[in-house]
Amino acid sequence: MATSIRLAAETEQRLDFLAAQTGRTKAFYLRELIERGIEEMEDYYLAADVLERVRKGEEKVYSTQQVRKDLGLDD
Repeated sequence: MATSIRLAAETEQRLDFLAAQTGRTKAFYLRELIERGIEEMEDYYLAADVLERVRKGEEKVYSTQQVRKDLGLDD
């Protein structure tokens, strides 16, 4: 799937330099960045969404005491 993005000039220069110095393509490094960073982005943004629902009272929360009891950790 082809995707187009605009980069800041400094970022583009850094990417050009890295590609030139290593003999790899810019596309290679962009794919690497996306594949390595997507999990962190998912974690961050999905957690932020859950936190917002917690703050609004839309998400059920459990106390540590209730979780320990439900899991039988205090027996």
